[in-house]
This record gives sequence, C-alpha cells and structure tokens, in this order.
Amino acid sequence: MKAVLTSNNPVELGWAEAVLAEAGIRAEVFDRHASIVEGSIGAIPRRLMVADADLGRAERVLTAARFELGTGDDGA
Repeated sequence: MKAVLTSNNPVELGWAEAVLAEAGIRAEVFDRHASIVEGSIGAIPRRLMVADADLGRAERVLTAARFELGTGDDGA
C-alpha cells in the first residue's frame, strides 16, 4: 500500500476517503489511533493508503476533486 495523502486534519481525510470511495478506490486511514499514544497533539500525521496499483488513479481523482472545490492541486 502507498500513501496518497498525509494529514492531521480528520475532515480532509474523511473527505478524501469519500472521494476515493465514490471513484471505486478502496482507501484506509493508517495511524488513526496514534493520538492515544501521542497525547492528541497532532505530531503523528495520519496516512490515507491505497493499493499500489491504485495510487496514480487515486492521485488524479483527488487532484480533480480539489480543482472542483477551487482549492488547487495541493489542498491549500
């Protein structure tokens, strides 16, 4: 599996996970419960992972979805 997104923002991760699901790409958030260990300070970013074979398509889908939102291709 490869990381398609790394973020401490749970809203962004949920949005990206939903966008990928809509496109038929299975994604899973890794390190979701790391806040228990780190004390909820956000030092460990969560990783949205997809199968190696889906990485290119997942990146394109997220870039297109960000463009539609008007946030550009970097999520900013």
